[in-house]
Amino acid sequence: MIKDSVIFWTAIVLAIVGAVDTLINGYWLNWFIPVAIIAAVFLLYKFGPGQARSSQPKIKPSARTMAKTGKAAPQRRPDATKRRNYPFQVIEGQKGKNSDPDQPKYH
Repeated sequence: MIKDSVIFWTAIVLAIVGAVDTLINGYWLNWFIPVAIIAAVFLLYKFGPGQARSSQPKIKPSARTMAKTGKAAPQRRPDATKRRNYPFQVIEGQKGKNSDPDQPKYH
């Protein structure tokens, strides 16, 4: 564990020394593209497209809240409450019907 931290901090120090040397020698224009990409990724992470899209939370207000605001609750269609009939049929299988009670259920 100590060996890993020594390697990590050595790499960090060498990166800082390299960055300072690059800035002193006048190669700061080479830093423009990486810094611009990092800034763009940060801005997209912080102010992403998801935040601009939803200005209000998608929560259905309760009937009590709707009564307070004076708006009527949305009416449901009577067809939506009926149960639909599907043309499927359940076929009873043989799995649960053991004639031997001593045999374990799962084996």
